[in-house]
Amino acid sequence: MTDVAVIILAAGQGTRMKSSRPKMLHSVAGRTMLAHALHAAAGVAKNNIVAVVGHGRDQVVPAIEDETPKLNQVFGTERVLTAVQEEQNGTGHAVACGLEELDRAHGGAFEGTVVVTTSDVPMLNADTLRDLLTEHTTSPRASVTVLTATIASPTGYGRIVRTSDGEVTSIVEEKDADEAQKAITEINSGVYAFDAALLRSAVGQLDTNNAQGEFYLTDVIGIARSNDKVVRAHRIDDAHLIAGVNDRVQLAAIAKEFNRRLCEKAMRGGATLIDPDTTFIDVEVEIGQDVLIQPGTQLRGCTSIGNNCEIGPDTTLIDMEVHDGASVVRTHGSLSVIGKDATVGPYTFIRPGTELGERGKLGGFVEAKNAQIGRGSKVPHLTYIGDATVGEESNIGASSVFVNYDGVNKHRTTIGSYVRTGSDTMFIAPVTVGDGAYSGAGTVIRDDVPAGALAVSGGPQRNIEGWVEKKRPGTPAADAAKKAQEKTES
Repeated sequence: MTDVAVIILAAGQGTRMKSSRPKMLHSVAGRTMLAHALHAAAGVAKNNIVAVVGHGRDQVVPAIEDETPKLNQVFGTERVLTAVQEEQNGTGHAVACGLEELDRAHGGAFEGTVVVTTSDVPMLNADTLRDLLTEHTTSPRASVTVLTATIASPTGYGRIVRTSDGEVTSIVEEKDADEAQKAITEINSGVYAFDAALLRSAVGQLDTNNAQGEFYLTDVIGIARSNDKVVRAHRIDDAHLIAGVNDRVQLAAIAKEFNRRLCEKAMRGGATLIDPDTTFIDVEVEIGQDVLIQPGTQLRGCTSIGNNCEIGPDTTLIDMEVHDGASVVRTHGSLSVIGKDATVGPYTFIRPGTELGERGKLGGFVEAKNAQIGRGSKVPHLTYIGDATVGEESNIGASSVFVNYDGVNKHRTTIGSYVRTGSDTMFIAPVTVGDGAYSGAGTVIRDDVPAGALAVSGGPQRNIEGWVEKKRPGTPAADAAKKAQEKTES
């Protein structure tokens, strides 16, 4: 929509969060609240987006820059403009700053519709903004359309004042409302659609004659009415879509509701969630059909789950790619790939860069890091495998360690296909084990092993008779040994 621009208000301090981090950079469902606002805006305005920043802009501006590549990938957004509100003199002043930057970027006055939204309404989405724009452009075209909802407890919100025939006359902020106005349950969301020319003119007429001594954007409605302009309200039924976050209690409440909806979306898409109350899904997670998700599962970041998988219980996957038919039980994994029909867990730690092939296995108490494990290969028990490549259909014995760090540099181990290594094998990298090779239990492999060879490193076992009684006299072990010897001799 080339004739639509969005101004996002992101300059506030958010003191009630009690945080060194700006309020809009706190996360809900895997995105910061600011990122949610940017995605909603990009869905209707693409490149005509201005974020008005102020407090904490040394953190906010980099966050916008970090999110822009994702916006580009989804919406084709090439840039997000930023305008600085040096002093927080109210929402009207913030919008004026945003308009100035928008006009500068366009080389003159922007003509069209300007949507104004905030950075602390994380459930607001592009579909809701499109509906607002549809209402705004319905004949006769409005000069202002405000997004509203009716809620049972409107304390803290501005109230929508209407005439007896339903026309919007003004928005009254809580601190300026009288008792009759406070009883109104239709509330202002802080989200609007404005005719750009009307908005530009009206913000220049704002004053600070109010309880907070600020330039209220809400006063634009009264200015529009006084000039016989059409003012509408687009009332939505789902008040959660415009619920704002001012403190951590509200943050937790909106996060819970957001997660409930994401879990419901997953179930309606064909996944079974045994306990949605203990399942947490981020907004960018993708889940296939016939997936079974056990209690205590967290799917974070850009994790994708294929069809017919079983995930959990007690599993956290962050930016993971899990292919069809895989089973992942009691596992913590990040930035890695689990292949088709592979099995992982329980109590497995998958660190970034790991790729487990089709029908592969990472078993109990296994840690893997930057390891490529081929089709059908297994690391079943109590093993650390790091900086390694394993071929197909190989088996790594229990309690093995890929010794990849010499105290200065990391080194890589390469294991061929159809290799069988004994329990407690130490691979001292850099080292290569050829196809079909074996190792004995307790082997320390310091040199390359040729294909088909058996690697052993220990000498013959030697028993020193009577050592315990001589070296540990008076201990329970010595007493037990003496009794056993006496029994044997008798």
